[in-house]
Amino acid sequence: MRAARLIKMVLLLQSRPTMTASELARELEVSERTVTRDAQALSEAGVPVYAERGRAGGYRLVGGYRTRLTGLGRDEAEALFLSGVPGALREMGLEDIASAARLKVSAALLPSLRDAPRTAAQRFHLDAPAWFREPAAPALLPAVADAVWDDRCLGARYRRGESEVVRELEPYGLVLKAGVWYLCARVRAAGTEARTEAGTEAMKGARARTRAGAGAGTGTGAGAFRTYRIDRFVGVDVMEDRFSRDEGFDLPGFWSEQAERFARSILRAEVVLRLSATGVRNLPYAVDPVAARDALAGVPEPDATGWATVTLRVESEEVAHTQLAALGPEAEVLSPATLRERFAADATRLTELYGRREG
Repeated sequence: MRAARLIKMVLLLQSRPTMTASELARELEVSERTVTRDAQALSEAGVPVYAERGRAGGYRLVGGYRTRLTGLGRDEAEALFLSGVPGALREMGLEDIASAARLKVSAALLPSLRDAPRTAAQRFHLDAPAWFREPAAPALLPAVADAVWDDRCLGARYRRGESEVVRELEPYGLVLKAGVWYLCARVRAAGTEARTEAGTEAMKGARARTRAGAGAGTGTGAGAFRTYRIDRFVGVDVMEDRFSRDEGFDLPGFWSEQAERFARSILRAEVVLRLSATGVRNLPYAVDPVAARDALAGVPEPDATGWATVTLRVESEEVAHTQLAALGPEAEVLSPATLRERFAADATRLTELYGRREG
């Protein structure tokens, strides 16, 4: 533990001209007294750490000293590529690894480039969750992330409706979508599933072969790639045996295909609309983007009044009523008749509300 801290201290001093004891204590998560002892230990070991007293003082390395301890391990190199998503790293339990990787890279840079990490961080930040949400990281995410990074098979127990399902999975990748974590995995060739009433059976030992295929994915049964919401996992068991990855698997491509397939699968009803030019422009902001894209593909020429008629796929009449209300007078529902009647009733109520006069 102390050896790792001493190495980190050297890397910090190598990447910055001078650091105060309080700055080092904060970075190393120790007391200033421990920083003093560590600096003395480094000096005794031959590392030229020099302490300057006074208001502008601090610790620095002298004589152009540069450590050779800058080689990246595999885990650090992989985490480095995720450094632009600090929240995701923290939730997966990789924050310390990524920090060590950034320090090593900073230490290897020329002095003129030492400020590159800071200037980049001030110019780009990814905030994945949607507005007005406070997403909580699933408690089992770090364990699932460990299995993904190490290519270890995973025993998972998760909720499906009122029951629990047990699966053996080959965890290929993680996806963070609008603050929600998903696991893309393949059902093991020798995989099994056991449906039990929630909480009545433990995950281990449940190896009964029943119907395969739960969660979203392509195909069903052993060998199928599926998608699982990690917040629905109620238990995971990272196994000792590793799996051989299918090198042809493309995580971004798989996710994109699954996301569009899911979006289309829930669009089970149709609405015929007349849209003004403004309504055409605003439709993608009011309804599902996939549905809007399909509806506006090859939009016919506007009629004499400048309006265009389109067919829009929707999840349900209830959902369509809520979404299309955002378009206000820029959209007219032609069918189904029941939805048109809803908007007519809305219009009547609005007329009554806004037609009233004070006094």
